Amino acid sequence: MSVSAKIKSVEAFQVSWAPGDPPGRRTALVRVTTEDGVVGWGEASPMQGGMHSLGIVERDIAPSLVGADAFDQAVLHDRMFHKNIKLGPEGALTGALAAVDIALWDIKGKVLGLPVYKLLGGAWRTEVPFYASIGGNAGRTVDETVRAVEARLTKERPAAVKIRWDGDRTKLDADINGDIAKARAVRKLVGDDYPLGFDANNGYSVGGAIRVGRALEELGYSWFEEPVQHYDVRGMGEVAQRLDITVSAAEQTYTVQALVDMINAGVRMVQPDIVKMGGITGLMQCAAICFAHGVELVPHQTQPTIGNVANLHVLATIMHLTKPAEFADASGRMDVGFKSVPKPVDGKFVIPGGPGLGIEVDEAEIQKRR
Repeated sequence: MSVSAKIKSVEAFQVSWAPGDPPGRRTALVRVTTEDGVVGWGEASPMQGGMHSLGIVERDIAPSLVGADAFDQAVLHDRMFHKNIKLGPEGALTGALAAVDIALWDIKGKVLGLPVYKLLGGAWRTEVPFYASIGGNAGRTVDETVRAVEARLTKERPAAVKIRWDGDRTKLDADINGDIAKARAVRKLVGDDYPLGFDANNGYSVGGAIRVGRALEELGYSWFEEPVQHYDVRGMGEVAQRLDITVSAAEQTYTVQALVDMINAGVRMVQPDIVKMGGITGLMQCAAICFAHGVELVPHQTQPTIGNVANLHVLATIMHLTKPAEFADASGRMDVGFKSVPKPVDGKFVIPGGPGLGIEVDEAEIQKRR
């Protein structure tokens, strides 16, 4: 029996969830429709609303997809990547590929009546614990940071917490003593045994990172994320090799070759993002690389709807899942666009078992917000 799903149309657009949403609060979506009326949904990186990736989809990718078979997803992925590689292979292009790739996997699952994780080889688990990713702490006082963590603990009961800094990346080592004080106060709040992560968002020099990392080791933090600028691969590796705490990076890594460079530098926990790193296909390639190198794969993921559920399908298939999944935006502001989307319960997400991604999009609400 021959199975195919010829692509009829590819739409790329922003969704604004509230009037006056600035670009960074908007979502970048791709809607792929087959000749038989099957619809697949994908999402691109939200940086500046994803307009850079959506433009590439609309101008450079969509025309060549019409008439292609969605089941040729891997061939299409490589063809689109290399056809457009002179646009710059990292960031905008891989985000565009991610949105299209996720949509094609969604179509494949819907046509076959299977969840994506089945198409990827099956699930080691259908429930995934999550950590609350709490940003903006560079601009908070110690007490404000503690209150922000306390609120998420009370509301969501996550399996772990990561405190993020989101500071000015042009100013390194801006407040090391204050940063350590916030880390210490959060540890006091949650107790000695609760898992904690610390995301510097590229905020330190190598020396500053080592100083903060030593403090985090004493406080029992589980991982130290992106302590130095992401493009300083040697510096990231030096920090990772000089500290005992697990140093993580690669949220801003967009190709498998760059991921290997980060691993070779000495980083032993990597965090590529499914909506930045080529989608489900890209993240599965990362999983194989991590398995081969004995490195922890803990994907970065801040988008609570399509990006999150696509990420969960991949995490279901990973044998050695060492850390919870990231959950950053707990506001529920995007729920209006979805009739069903996984919500956190008792510190975990249940992965949808329906066809494709297993979520139902409210197309009328999405159209109103385009």
